[in-house]
Amino acid sequence: MAYMSQEGYDKMVAELQRLEAVERPKASAAIAEARDKGDLSENSEYDAAKEAQAHLENKINQLKLAIQDAKIVDTSRLSTDSVQILTKVDMTNLTTSSKMSYTIVSENEADLRAGKISIKTPIAQGLLGKKVGEEVEIRIPRGTIKLRIDNISLAS
Repeated sequence: MAYMSQEGYDKMVAELQRLEAVERPKASAAIAEARDKGDLSENSEYDAAKEAQAHLENKINQLKLAIQDAKIVDTSRLSTDSVQILTKVDMTNLTTSSKMSYTIVSENEADLRAGKISIKTPIAQGLLGKKVGEEVEIRIPRGTIKLRIDNISLAS
């Protein structure tokens, strides 16, 4: 089961619909066009189109599974007493004094550029359950970072 926001769920459903309604017909047309070009045993265009279709079908199946396993979190019932999924955490890196802010989301909603990190990342795992003012040391691939939680708010 993957906990996520309504917005994240809606985006996944829209992406699935786009893949099935737009991309799948395009992939079938590409295969048909390549097939019309003759001998399939030496037709690299046909092989490439079949491979692209296989990747597309795999992506569609993964999205279907993610949607099936999704559990939408009622954000009105969340608390900002401690860090949890769908909370935004403002913190200070105690080594560099730099400020950072992340919203903890499901794997499917993660987008580092938008400041959304997966609940499965080492940073999110190290922050879960912690409270404002707490200092935590988190082991990341590049070593250990020391963070102080400055604020916890609900993701908007």
